[in-house]
Amino acid sequence: MSNNSHLDFLDRCLVQFDQALRSCVPGSSNARRPSPAAAKMELELDETERQHAAGLMRINHTGEVCAQALYQGQAATAKLNDVRQSMEEAAAEEVDHLAWCEERLQQLDSRPSVLNPLWYTLSYGVGAAAGLAGDKWSLGFVAETEDQVCEHLEEHLDQLPENDSKSRAILEQMIADEKHHGESAREAGGAALPTPIKQAMTVMSEVMKKTTYHI
Repeated sequence: MSNNSHLDFLDRCLVQFDQALRSCVPGSSNARRPSPAAAKMELELDETERQHAAGLMRINHTGEVCAQALYQGQAATAKLNDVRQSMEEAAAEEVDHLAWCEERLQQLDSRPSVLNPLWYTLSYGVGAAAGLAGDKWSLGFVAETEDQVCEHLEEHLDQLPENDSKSRAILEQMIADEKHHGESAREAGGAALPTPIKQAMTVMSEVMKKTTYHI
């Protein structure tokens, strides 16, 4: 029995390592749904607009890298099987966002952030800690995270160049998906987080956005 348990642990470690690579290595994620940008025309952007749009989409791509890590960390420490499964399903849905943002960065002649491995590691640790705190807090963490993600995506919609209809289509679909994930987490029993934790999450998010926009 101990040998099987040891193998199960190694299997889980390999799966987590594979997921980390898929999240952080460009070209490793494949979307299940077509990108919303595919139906939009590529309109001309000047160099300043292109760089600004790329900076915003780089932030959004890193946000999806963090989402993968958070969900994987929470799934690893979730106590109930149904909660673990819901975390893994949410992570799978977020892969679409990851792939869409990466594709858009390529179209904008840009690249993902070189800091993604760092953000993945930090987010995985935060997700695992949330899972250890208990499933209701883990689900509450998901709900609050999605609320904050929607808020900054809506800010980016306002900041995108007017002609960047492709990036705009991606963000609009991401907002719809993230709202659904947040509502699902609350319906599953997610507890409201204490204000200090919400504030800490906001601070961490702002640091990520400011650094990732440039690198």
